[in-house]
Amino acid sequence: MATMTSQDNDDVSTNPPPAPVLTVYRGWKDPGRHVWSPFVVKLEARLRFGGVAYRTAAGSPKTAPRGKIPYVELGTDSSASSGAGDDELGGDKLGDSGLIIEALTERGLLPDLNARLDGETRARDLGVRSLMEDRLCFYHGWERWTQNYYTMRDHIFGALPYPLRVVIGLLAYRGTVATLHGQGTGRYSGEEIAAFRREVWEGVDALLRASRDKARAARDTRDEGKPFWILGGEGPTEADATVFGFVVSVLICTAGPDSQKVVKGLPVILEYAERIQDRYFPDYEKWTL
Repeated sequence: MATMTSQDNDDVSTNPPPAPVLTVYRGWKDPGRHVWSPFVVKLEARLRFGGVAYRTAAGSPKTAPRGKIPYVELGTDSSASSGAGDDELGGDKLGDSGLIIEALTERGLLPDLNARLDGETRARDLGVRSLMEDRLCFYHGWERWTQNYYTMRDHIFGALPYPLRVVIGLLAYRGTVATLHGQGTGRYSGEEIAAFRREVWEGVDALLRASRDKARAARDTRDEGKPFWILGGEGPTEADATVFGFVVSVLICTAGPDSQKVVKGLPVILEYAERIQDRYFPDYEKWTL
């Protein structure tokens, strides 16, 4: 019978545990490019704000823990090097961008960006996120799925054979329309929804303009090309990941031309997104204006 010497025991005890490997499932492969989902972009931005390395894969709602994109899988270097495919990491799966961020923060894998904030600022941060995720998201969904259905369908289900794409697309359309009607957005006219959408973006633009002016004043009017943040602080908060995610989603999604026109007409928002892109996503293709 083989025995373990004290030297063997020392070797084992001093070996570091395998480093965690985080895989972000984005719905599309498209390496080096942002995807249309604002929640995917939000999650990637949040990881990069926190200096957390990750890899990307396509994945599928069928294998997602909550049945939607994005989701992540946490494995180890050993599982990653064992030859497992992107969908077979064998780790812990987490779904929903907000809950993913919360779980990774609680596990100490992601720094808490809001830890330094006082109660009032935390409330403002939550308000900005809610404005985007619980209101603007539905306005964008209405525009993409009801006003530009074929563009949206052929992008979302482009990998499917055409006959199947037609059937699945119709089911998705009906489900989206029912959701929008139940939520309330579908009960308004197109003109009303457009006005609501513009109101949100103009409010975000006002916050960012004040933040940029504050940052410039703090830097003695020198423009160093550094990012400025939605709440006017020295660094990003959770709200910045959300705002950046929605801005990028609008700028690259061809199924939302009206929203794109609004955002492109707000230069401070564009400057905000470009500075974050240049600093945190230099390896990603930038949108065209």
